[in-house]
Amino acid sequence: MAVITPRSTDFPRWYQDVLDKAELADNGPVRGTMVIRPYGYALWERMQADIDARIKAAGAVNAYFPLFIPESYLRREAEHVEGFSPELAVVTHGGGKELAEPVVVRPTSETVIGEYMAKWTQSYRDLPLLLNQWANVVRWELRPRLFLRTSEFLWQEGHTAHVDEADAAAYARRIALEVYRDFMVSKLALPVFVGAKTRKERFAGATNTMTCEGMMGDGKALQMATSHELGQNFARAFDIDFLGADGGRHLAWTTSWGSSTRMIGGLIMAHGDDNGLRIPPALAPTQVIVLPVRDDEAVVAKAREITEALTAAGVRVSLDARPGLSFGRRVTDAELKGIPVRVEIGPRDLAAGNVTLARRDTGEKHPVPLTEVASRVPALLDDVQAAIYAQALELREARTADVTSLAEAVEAAGTGFARLPWRLVGEDGEARLAEESVTVRCLQTPDGELPSADTDDADLVCIVARAY
Repeated sequence: MAVITPRSTDFPRWYQDVLDKAELADNGPVRGTMVIRPYGYALWERMQADIDARIKAAGAVNAYFPLFIPESYLRREAEHVEGFSPELAVVTHGGGKELAEPVVVRPTSETVIGEYMAKWTQSYRDLPLLLNQWANVVRWELRPRLFLRTSEFLWQEGHTAHVDEADAAAYARRIALEVYRDFMVSKLALPVFVGAKTRKERFAGATNTMTCEGMMGDGKALQMATSHELGQNFARAFDIDFLGADGGRHLAWTTSWGSSTRMIGGLIMAHGDDNGLRIPPALAPTQVIVLPVRDDEAVVAKAREITEALTAAGVRVSLDARPGLSFGRRVTDAELKGIPVRVEIGPRDLAAGNVTLARRDTGEKHPVPLTEVASRVPALLDDVQAAIYAQALELREARTADVTSLAEAVEAAGTGFARLPWRLVGEDGEARLAEESVTVRCLQTPDGELPSADTDDADLVCIVARAY
């Protein structure tokens, strides 16, 4: 009997089963909220650490800003209010009294950070001001799904101010490519289309939005991260100006960018199979699990030695010798959690001087001498990482169709992505696609690269799909 629903039978049910059986998350007590369980949070910590290092390498520093934002702050940036109004959670009472001014539970922090950027920016010498915060945000969600759309979620949000438009645009682009795309490819093992959002799909108040779009196992798109050029809209609303080298006052140019716990949902849906999660080794909290086949003193002792040797080799490894649980049950747990490699050892293996290495991605097993385990496993983990990426890329290429009409695009979006010239779509075509629940995920140059803001729309190609 299957432990989880097969993906081909009911993909949404499969997703919920993986969340439950792999012990990733539960629904919170308030509708739309979630409790991230320790194993799910361990995944987030791995993502957070890698992205944080990349953000710092790009020159940004971490800070923290309040959860509560005066409602008047949002109203000073009209487009922002219009974009977020349906999702806002507003506090009207505190300490048993009605507040003189309602406060908004942050949906994002452009407004409050803009207020302090204005305070901290006096001269061109103060710029660029490159800030990031790791925080929670609240966007009231009508159709919640754990990790994908919840009323509260965890993320990082970067906010920067620059002397001129070119510097702001270059930095927003750097974040999109060097932080987000590189992380998705090298750690998450997920190929992404990186492109610009259409005017309709841009972030509220942005002049340009860049996105990373991944294909999930059912052929739908998931927006994995975004980076925004905000022009001078927020600088004008919050008086972020500075004394220039020419002695005059100038408005700053700002950006914002973010990625969230939605990436865990992307990890599940892009790489998971009918046995549960498949986690790329570069991201896995536990890369290798050592499993004694029997509760035998000599076998368990050797399993501990193997665990210590792998730890010394720099592998993230754990030993599962839980008494009272069958070997089969422990294997099933390891597969559900997507642990990339299993080291299995029993009395016969011990007598022969071998262990069995099992790959989670392919299910392949092969014997290895006990003396070679610590030296062989790191290369095997590299092979698994490359293979998971290659499989995701193969799926994306197989399910991305080049088409020449809206009708063909809608048909292709039934099973995957469609790619066609933007001039054949335009804003009218975008509206017609939306009627079929198909959206333009991003715009690219003909060779698949991220376009600059001044690229002629007539030269662009669009990627369309159904999306989460």
